[in-house]
Amino acid sequence: MKILVVEDEPKTGDYLKQGLSEAGFVVDLARDGLDGLHFALSEAYDLTILDVSLPGMDGWDVLKMLRGAGKQLPVLFLTARDTVDERVKGLELGADDYLVKPFAFAELLARIRTLLRRGSVVKEAEVLQVADLALDLLRRRVTRAGERIDLTAKEFMLLELLMRRQGEVLPRSLIASQVWDMNFDSDTNVIEVAVRRLRAKIDDRFTPKLIRTVRGMGYVIEAGD
Repeated sequence: MKILVVEDEPKTGDYLKQGLSEAGFVVDLARDGLDGLHFALSEAYDLTILDVSLPGMDGWDVLKMLRGAGKQLPVLFLTARDTVDERVKGLELGADDYLVKPFAFAELLARIRTLLRRGSVVKEAEVLQVADLALDLLRRRVTRAGERIDLTAKEFMLLELLMRRQGEVLPRSLIASQVWDMNFDSDTNVIEVAVRRLRAKIDDRFTPKLIRTVRGMGYVIEAGD
């Protein structure tokens, strides 16, 4: 899971990045509103933690721009402002949660996980697409060039993860935690075997090849040129 933190206070920003990274998330940190908006519009994130008082562009305006651009990722406001009016304003602008500083990291982590679970509910007829490969989340069906492809439960989860993050190189540690719910063990080849079997089903008989190994880094799925 990938999280964007937009926080101008150096100690708080660094604390959040370190804590969330240790909790298993991939974290980007922006120090002002304009950079935060740029990150959020140009990268794929599962959740954004957004301060209200930011230089360049405040959190209210960042959220308005995100929602105006059609970005529906969960947004958690993190701020020292504790008035009812401001909490209501944040929720009316489209924020999903609101946490007041100072905060307990355990509570922040619990709220993040709740938002991520809520955001992972499958929408009707949601289909992920890469080139001529389609993954129908509602029907749990995969096709390539119109041909039905049968996958095991783990193969489906692996392909879904790759397709949700298409174009992004996913490290083996992330794949291990998201698909197998385990810490990555360099002595096991379970991920390599799973990727090889998945390739045999969705790539071997088709062109172009979609799953690519990035040596020393991980795996990525992309349509190519």
